[in-house]
Amino acid sequence: MDAEKTDAIVIRLADFSNTSRVVTFFTHDFGKVSAIAKGGKRLKGPFDTGLDLLSESRIVFLRKSSTALDILTEASLTLRFRPSSANVGCFYAGCYIADLLTCLTEEDDPHPQLFETAQWALRQLMTHADYRLIMLRFELVLLREIGHLPALDACIQCGDSTDEHSHYSYWVSQGGLLCPQCQSDEYSQQGIQAGSVQLMKRLATDSNTHAEHVSASPKQVQEVQHTLTSSISSILGYRPKTLRFLQF
Repeated sequence: MDAEKTDAIVIRLADFSNTSRVVTFFTHDFGKVSAIAKGGKRLKGPFDTGLDLLSESRIVFLRKSSTALDILTEASLTLRFRPSSANVGCFYAGCYIADLLTCLTEEDDPHPQLFETAQWALRQLMTHADYRLIMLRFELVLLREIGHLPALDACIQCGDSTDEHSHYSYWVSQGGLLCPQCQSDEYSQQGIQAGSVQLMKRLATDSNTHAEHVSASPKQVQEVQHTLTSSISSILGYRPKTLRFLQF
């Protein structure tokens, strides 16, 4: 068994025995990893607070060559997720991030940019009261990294640039936009204004720093969130349960 070391975010915890847990991490170098933390349930166990949900830790784990779970040997806490107690929405937003990383990423499929964006988003949630644009940024990067980012540059029917019209429809099943000339009642679609399309383009860039300076109207936020929720729900086959605790 080879020992691996990486930065990680705890995204799921499950009991394994009276003293141990199965911990799912989203890591910088290996993507999603599940490992047994022996003694991980003890108050003063070998991992201390390094296994709190949504905490950031530097972990060491032993890779198994078979289908068995990896074995966690070290988890040194680097940052505990502690949003303001006055804004419970930011806590639920963090849970939503963990939910999406658990359900929409594959084991041993690294996405360093997605890890850095999740890390950025969780840190932003600890210092900002408004989680809406933070979550939209995370959702867009997630969809881009797993190959399901909506096509935003042109109408998926005729190919006209999305700079040509003031409003569009989002064709959920095809993951793209329809211009006014191509819209039809036969398609399952929802409206979105050109300004909201531009907002998605800006938030989907590679720069987390750039995303911090983006502003949007309440209507734009609602339209983008509706579009992204439709995309994510279509991929999963259901609407994420943690969304019911968030307001956009």
